[in-house]
Amino acid sequence: MKKPIKTCSQLLEDYSLALEDLTVYSQRSKNTKLSESQSRELISSFEKTHELALSIFTAFFKPYKKEPFSGSRDLTVEAFHADLIDDGQAWLEMIIDRIKYNPLYEIDTQEKFLENINKKYVRLLQRFEDTMAKKLDT
Repeated sequence: MKKPIKTCSQLLEDYSLALEDLTVYSQRSKNTKLSESQSRELISSFEKTHELALSIFTAFFKPYKKEPFSGSRDLTVEAFHADLIDDGQAWLEMIIDRIKYNPLYEIDTQEKFLENINKKYVRLLQRFEDTMAKKLDT
Protein backbone atom coordinates (compact mmCIF):
# COMPACT_ATOMS: atom_id res chain seq x y z
CA MET A 1 0.00 0.00 0.00
CA LYS A 2 1.39 3.38 -1.02
CA LYS A 3 1.79 6.16 1.49
CA PRO A 4 -0.17 9.29 0.64
CA ILE A 5 2.05 12.06 -0.68
CA LYS A 6 2.33 14.93 1.77
CA THR A 7 1.85 18.51 0.67
CA CYS A 8 4.35 21.27 1.33
CA SER A 9 2.15 22.53 4.16
CA GLN A 10 2.01 19.12 5.82
CA LEU A 11 5.76 18.67 5.42
CA LEU A 12 6.33 22.13 6.87
CA GLU A 13 4.32 21.15 9.96
CA ASP A 14 6.53 18.07 10.41
CA TYR A 15 9.59 20.20 9.77
CA SER A 16 8.57 22.78 12.38
CA LEU A 17 8.21 20.06 15.01
CA ALA A 18 11.58 18.57 14.12
CA LEU A 19 13.18 22.03 14.15
CA GLU A 20 11.72 22.69 17.58
CA ASP A 21 13.36 19.48 18.87
CA LEU A 22 16.64 20.40 17.21
CA THR A 23 16.55 23.86 18.79
CA VAL A 24 16.05 22.33 22.24
CA TYR A 25 19.00 19.94 21.73
CA SER A 26 21.12 22.78 20.41
CA GLN A 27 20.30 25.03 23.38
CA ARG A 28 21.15 22.20 25.75
CA SER A 29 24.55 21.80 24.13
CA LYS A 30 25.29 25.50 24.54
CA ASN A 31 24.66 25.30 28.29
CA THR A 32 26.51 22.10 29.11
CA LYS A 33 28.95 19.60 27.62
CA LEU A 34 27.01 16.85 25.90
CA SER A 35 27.52 13.19 26.57
CA GLU A 36 28.17 10.91 23.62
CA SER A 37 24.51 9.84 23.46
CA GLN A 38 23.33 13.46 23.66
CA SER A 39 25.71 14.37 20.83
CA ARG A 40 24.23 11.57 18.73
CA GLU A 41 20.71 12.84 19.57
CA LEU A 42 21.64 16.34 18.39
CA ILE A 43 23.16 15.05 15.16
CA SER A 44 20.23 12.72 14.55
CA SER A 45 17.76 15.54 15.14
CA PHE A 46 19.70 17.78 12.76
CA GLU A 47 19.76 15.10 10.06
CA LYS A 48 16.01 14.51 10.42
CA THR A 49 15.32 18.23 10.13
CA HIS A 50 17.60 18.59 7.12
CA GLU A 51 15.95 15.61 5.39
CA LEU A 52 12.54 17.20 5.94
CA ALA A 53 13.83 20.44 4.40
CA LEU A 54 14.92 18.46 1.33
CA SER A 55 11.47 16.84 1.21
CA ILE A 56 9.87 20.28 1.27
CA PHE A 57 12.11 21.39 -1.61
CA THR A 58 11.03 18.34 -3.60
CA ALA A 59 7.33 18.87 -2.88
CA PHE A 60 7.61 22.56 -3.72
CA PHE A 61 9.15 21.86 -7.14
CA LYS A 62 6.87 18.94 -8.06
CA PRO A 63 4.07 21.07 -9.61
CA TYR A 64 6.69 22.90 -11.71
CA LYS A 65 7.99 19.62 -13.15
CA LYS A 66 11.51 20.48 -11.95
CA GLU A 67 12.35 16.94 -11.03
CA PRO A 68 13.97 14.47 -10.72
CA PHE A 69 17.07 15.91 -9.11
CA SER A 70 20.26 13.89 -9.09
CA GLY A 71 20.84 14.52 -5.40
CA SER A 72 20.62 16.87 -2.47
CA ARG A 73 23.20 19.25 -3.92
CA ASP A 74 21.23 19.86 -7.13
CA LEU A 75 18.03 20.17 -5.13
CA THR A 76 19.66 22.70 -2.80
CA VAL A 77 21.01 24.78 -5.69
CA GLU A 78 17.53 24.86 -7.23
CA ALA A 79 16.05 25.89 -3.86
CA PHE A 80 18.53 28.76 -3.71
CA HIS A 81 17.61 29.90 -7.23
CA ALA A 82 13.92 29.78 -6.25
CA ASP A 83 14.62 31.92 -3.13
CA LEU A 84 13.56 29.18 -0.73
CA ILE A 85 16.91 29.54 1.03
CA ASP A 86 19.04 32.64 1.32
CA ASP A 87 22.57 31.23 1.68
CA GLY A 88 23.15 28.53 -0.90
CA GLN A 89 26.84 28.15 -0.04
CA ALA A 90 26.13 27.48 3.64
CA TRP A 91 23.44 24.93 2.70
CA LEU A 92 25.94 23.15 0.45
CA GLU A 93 28.42 23.14 3.35
CA MET A 94 25.67 21.52 5.42
CA ILE A 95 25.46 18.69 2.90
CA ILE A 96 29.25 18.29 2.80
CA ASP A 97 29.39 18.17 6.61
CA ARG A 98 26.78 15.41 6.64
CA ILE A 99 28.82 13.43 4.12
CA LYS A 100 32.04 13.93 6.10
CA TYR A 101 30.37 12.90 9.34
CA ASN A 102 29.19 9.60 7.87
CA PRO A 103 30.35 6.92 10.33
CA LEU A 104 31.75 4.88 7.43
CA TYR A 105 34.69 7.25 7.27
CA GLU A 106 37.33 7.14 9.96
CA ILE A 107 37.85 10.91 10.02
CA ASP A 108 36.86 12.37 13.38
CA THR A 109 34.59 15.25 12.39
CA GLN A 110 31.97 15.06 15.13
CA GLU A 111 33.16 18.04 17.20
CA LYS A 112 33.35 20.35 14.17
CA PHE A 113 29.99 19.07 12.91
CA LEU A 114 28.35 19.75 16.29
CA GLU A 115 29.88 23.22 16.35
CA ASN A 116 28.58 23.99 12.83
CA ILE A 117 25.11 22.72 13.74
CA ASN A 118 24.99 25.03 16.75
CA LYS A 119 26.65 28.09 15.24
CA LYS A 120 25.33 28.04 11.67
CA TYR A 121 22.90 25.35 10.66
CA VAL A 122 20.13 25.79 13.23
CA ARG A 123 19.89 29.46 12.25
CA LEU A 124 19.77 28.57 8.52
CA LEU A 125 17.04 26.01 9.14
CA GLN A 126 15.04 28.54 11.16
CA ARG A 127 15.28 31.12 8.36
CA PHE A 128 14.11 28.48 5.89
CA GLU A 129 11.08 27.78 8.09
CA ASP A 130 10.19 31.48 8.07
CA THR A 131 10.65 31.75 4.30
CA MET A 132 8.49 28.70 3.58
CA ALA A 133 5.78 29.81 5.96
CA LYS A 134 5.57 33.12 4.08
CA LYS A 135 5.60 31.43 0.66
CA LEU A 136 2.85 29.00 1.61
CA ASP A 137 0.67 31.78 3.08
CA THR A 138 0.60 33.65 -0.23
